[in-house]
Amino acid sequence: MLEAAHWAPSHGRTEPWRWVVFEGEARRRLGEAFAESYARSFSGPDFRPERYKAQLERVWQAPVWIGLGLEPSGRFPEWEEVAAVACAVQNAWLAATALGLAGFWTSGRPVVHEHTARVCGLTPPARLLGFLYLGYPAEPLPQGVRSDWRRKVVWNP
Repeated sequence: MLEAAHWAPSHGRTEPWRWVVFEGEARRRLGEAFAESYARSFSGPDFRPERYKAQLERVWQAPVWIGLGLEPSGRFPEWEEVAAVACAVQNAWLAATALGLAGFWTSGRPVVHEHTARVCGLTPPARLLGFLYLGYPAEPLPQGVRSDWRRKVVWNP
């Protein structure tokens, strides 16, 4: 999966993706990072103890969590580097699907918070774009649904 991700395109071959894999008991440290980042993001009346607890426990929803890091080269616009990471994630996701795995790209304040990024070993200008969490599906995956692709294409005359 990660080798497939590594073959994604990037402008100038900058390869800006960085992966941080959490599995087994290492997920506990990740859950603690999510919870601490939640506490740093929400204080006073916005802080909800049940959401703090949910951050601690969410890591047990899947056996593998992969941090999606971006280390920009500084040579090209950052949006191009973010797009390259997204292409790499797509490659990983396709490989995971071919292996019979299900995945989900999650983000949100606690997930991409600078504290969580530091726990992942990412320091500025590197940053965290989220996590891809993976496991075997508990039930059959639903069929994908899309509108007609032709409605999104304009052919030049």
